[in-house]
Amino acid sequence: MTQDTWGQVRGELLKSVGKNNFSAWIEPITFNTVQNRTAHFNVPTNFIGTWVTQHFSDVILRHLISAGVDVDRVQFAVNAAALASNAGNSNSAPTPTPAPAPAPQSRKAVQAAPQDLPESALNPAHTFANFVVGKPNELAHAAARRVAEGGAVSFNPLFLYGGVGLGKTHLMHAIAWELRQSQPQLKVIYLSAEQFMYRFIRALRDQDTISFKETFRSIDVLMVDDVQFIAGKNSTQEEFFHTFNALIELGKQIIISGDRAPVDMEELDNRIASRLQCGLVVDLHPTDYELRLGILQQKVEAQRERHPDLKIAPGVMEFIAHRVSSNVRVLEGALTRLFAFADLIGCEITMDMTQECLSDILRASDRKVTMEEIIKKTCEHYHLRQTDLMSPSRARNIARPRQMAMYLCKKLTTRSLPEIGRKFGGRDHTTILHGVRKIEELISLDSQIAEDAELLRRMLEA
Repeated sequence: MTQDTWGQVRGELLKSVGKNNFSAWIEPITFNTVQNRTAHFNVPTNFIGTWVTQHFSDVILRHLISAGVDVDRVQFAVNAAALASNAGNSNSAPTPTPAPAPAPQSRKAVQAAPQDLPESALNPAHTFANFVVGKPNELAHAAARRVAEGGAVSFNPLFLYGGVGLGKTHLMHAIAWELRQSQPQLKVIYLSAEQFMYRFIRALRDQDTISFKETFRSIDVLMVDDVQFIAGKNSTQEEFFHTFNALIELGKQIIISGDRAPVDMEELDNRIASRLQCGLVVDLHPTDYELRLGILQQKVEAQRERHPDLKIAPGVMEFIAHRVSSNVRVLEGALTRLFAFADLIGCEITMDMTQECLSDILRASDRKVTMEEIIKKTCEHYHLRQTDLMSPSRARNIARPRQMAMYLCKKLTTRSLPEIGRKFGGRDHTTILHGVRKIEELISLDSQIAEDAELLRRMLEA
């Protein structure tokens, strides 16, 4: 195999994996040699080598074989020159180049190298330019923008929470991209809570917790995704708490995401939950129709830049935005499927084709909401037990959520008033009717009640 052959394979990989993946992961790879039917490549960092091995090794091997290269496997390694170069170009404090030493010491030197920091990959598509802003996420977007500006902010940490596919990770990636571009001197680390735990456990195993502490406490901006993962893991939470405190005291910025608000994570250490609430806690609400349509339109425009001949019949995007309301990932997946189908058979995306191609997704979105789900979601939203909702108590903090659940049962199910009354502890149908009318009245008078009703409706329909 020659460098020319590798150049041809790179051209095919660009077509296969797309421009963004190619520039982020394939372009940094350089061909080294072929030995014993194994193609060896050099990569600039251990992280890139691991990522490419896990996600692109099969497609690289397939294209090598198609190009006539006699190999059975591919292997990626960081060479000594790349390590030295990366260490020299790092934004962190200079690290002396270790003298030749036995294998255990060399391994430790590589672990401590700046490029081996426990980062997750940043998606090149997850930037502020690609984030569609709507009412459900405008506060989260504004807060993320403010942090990304890199100046002093009045809130630290920033905690983003919400359900799956609502944009938490997108915003965190966007902050990291913005900071790295505008202030490259900052050491910005983005990782999952799982990776934090893994690194801590490895430090304990290797009896090297001092290096672990020094690594994390030298960071300028720490971003931890899915913090709910460490809830209940006591030793990891303890170290996370101390790292958190140390960075806050040094005036470093922290951005964290989770699937629930800190107060709702029952197994999260109370000290961590309390510290998280000292900053800005922002909820990303479920998407509404306008936001979903905006996302679809943006994706269509991006697709048309690559495929100018793409044709979509009027009303198709509006239909998808109305029917696919679960989350953005499902929405984007539906659109990707349509693009692929249209490209493969070379036809216009019509309403009939959309209904046929997305039949399984549309069936899932047509799922009927049950009274059990309404009661459960209402209790979660108002932090009540279901026994409280069914109790005879007339206390305002219980009666109002009970009326909200009655209202939603009437609006989102086909159940009759007597059936709803039986579900709510055998109440008379007139009681249910009074509760429904009371919420209808309050929606027009109380913005908080209106917001609660809309939020619960969207969550249940999603």
